[in-house]
Amino acid sequence: MDAARRKPPRNRRKMQSVTMSDVAGLANVSPSTVSLFLRKPEAVSATASQAISRAIDKLNYVPNLMAGGLAAASSRAVSILVPSVRNAFFAETVSSMQAALKKQRLQLILGHTEYDEHEEEELVRMALSWAPAAIVLTGLSHSAATRRLLANVTIPVIEIWELGGPQIDTAIGFHHDQVGVAVAEHLIQQGRRNLLFLGARMHQDRRAKQRCDGFLRAAKAAGVSAQVVEHPDTASAEIGSMLLVEALRLHPETDGIACSNDHIALGALFACERLKVAVPERLAVVGFGDLSFSAACNPPLTTIRPSGDLIGREAARLIEEHLGGEKLDGPRAIDTRFTLQHRRSS
Repeated sequence: MDAARRKPPRNRRKMQSVTMSDVAGLANVSPSTVSLFLRKPEAVSATASQAISRAIDKLNYVPNLMAGGLAAASSRAVSILVPSVRNAFFAETVSSMQAALKKQRLQLILGHTEYDEHEEEELVRMALSWAPAAIVLTGLSHSAATRRLLANVTIPVIEIWELGGPQIDTAIGFHHDQVGVAVAEHLIQQGRRNLLFLGARMHQDRRAKQRCDGFLRAAKAAGVSAQVVEHPDTASAEIGSMLLVEALRLHPETDGIACSNDHIALGALFACERLKVAVPERLAVVGFGDLSFSAACNPPLTTIRPSGDLIGREAARLIEEHLGGEKLDGPRAIDTRFTLQHRRSS
C-alpha cells in the first residue's frame, strides 16, 4: 500500500461548518424556528430564543447569509459608509446609530470610502450582496453607477450629513453653505473686516467646500474682504498650523479666521501661541465640529456644533420604522440644523 493510501482517515465532522440544523437539534426546535430567530428574533418566544442563543454560542455558529432561507429576506445588518474612520464627526454618528440599533438586534457594518466615489460604489455592491436591512451613505454626491444600484432597492437608503442636493431616498443633516454664512456673520458681528478661510482637502471634501463657499458669499454680501488658504492633505493640527503661518504671510491684515474643522483650528491656535499672535484680540478663530478638545483649548474655541449624534439617532429611527412595517411617503429631508458655540477664541 502506498503512502497516500496509508494516510489516516480525516475527521469529516471537523471539516464541515456548523449548520442551522445542528443549532436546531441542540436547541430542541425546528430549523425554521432558528431561521426565523435569525431574521426576526422578536417573532420567536423568549424560551426558544434563549435556547437558540445558547446553542449558537456553544456551537460557535455563524449564519450563512447567502443561504436561500436568509438571503430571501434582509439580514440584521445595516451598512454604513463614511468618508473617514479617523474623523471624529462621523465616529459620533456611527456610535449613536449603533447604540440605537443594538436595541433592535441590528448590527452595523462599517465601510470607509476615503472620499472616493468609486470606492463607495464597490462597497455598495458588496453591501447589497449581503441583503442589508438598510444602507446609509455619507453626503449626497455619488457616482452614477451607485445611484443606479440604489435606484430600485426596497430597503431604506439614507444619506447623512448633508442637505440641499439630489437625494436617492431620505437625507438627514444640514446645509453646509449655511454653516459658512453663520460663521462669516458671527465674525463680522464681532467687528472683523479682513476674513480668511483655512481649508484642507477641499478638492475631495465637498461639504468643507460648501462651508467655504457660504463663508465667501456672506462676506461679499457684507462688503467685507475674504480670502482662502488651503492644503490638499487631510485635515490635522499640523496642517492647521502650517496654514495659519502661510495665511498671515500672504494676508497679514487678516483679523478673523474660519477653519474647515476643529483640527485645523487647533493647529491655528498652536501657531498663534508660537508666533505671539493674541487670540482673540489680534485674530479671531472659529472651527467646525465642536470636538471634545474644543472647549478645553486655550483660549476655548468658538465652533459649530453639527449634532452628529442626532443624525445617527434619526437614521436609526427611520430604519426601525421601516422594519416595523411603516412605509415612508416618498423621499424626505430631515434638517438636524447646527449651533454656533460662542467661546473666547472669537
